[in-house]
Amino acid sequence: MNMGHPATPATTLSAPLLPAAAGSSVHFSSATQEWATPQDYFDRCHAEWDFTLDPCCTHQNAKCSRHFTVAEDGLAQDWSTDRVWMNPPYGREIGRWMRKAYEESRRGALVVCLVPARTDTAWWHDYAARGEVRFLRGRLKFGGAKNSAPFPSALVIFRPTERNPETSPSTADKP
Repeated sequence: MNMGHPATPATTLSAPLLPAAAGSSVHFSSATQEWATPQDYFDRCHAEWDFTLDPCCTHQNAKCSRHFTVAEDGLAQDWSTDRVWMNPPYGREIGRWMRKAYEESRRGALVVCLVPARTDTAWWHDYAARGEVRFLRGRLKFGGAKNSAPFPSALVIFRPTERNPETSPSTADKP
């Protein structure tokens, strides 16, 4: 059920196989909510969408020059004129980030979310199901980790619902 929104087909993308960074160690547990986006995967997504904002990152793992850290509180900022790459914290607060992503798309932002494919959760049904969902084939290796994540991932794309020249394709050249 797509909650009254037009049906969008789910597609599958291949996750990149990245070499592990020498000496890197990431513990895949609930002890961390931060899963740094693999650069190669981001680069492929960036080539498709040309992102202008990373709203939930650290200065060290930011994917865009315009970005917000915990100190700047991306949830309290305006994203409406941006093309957003969002790899939110994967803990209990992920629902707040997905709500923000959906709401900002309603104000004109394009928001692409890299999230765990947790289709049994409330945030998935309340927000992710409203976007275009692309399930990733295989599992990503986050932050230069030696091993893949213990969960599948998906991209959820919230396209702008209000015409915004910064985030929407131009219609000026169309008949």
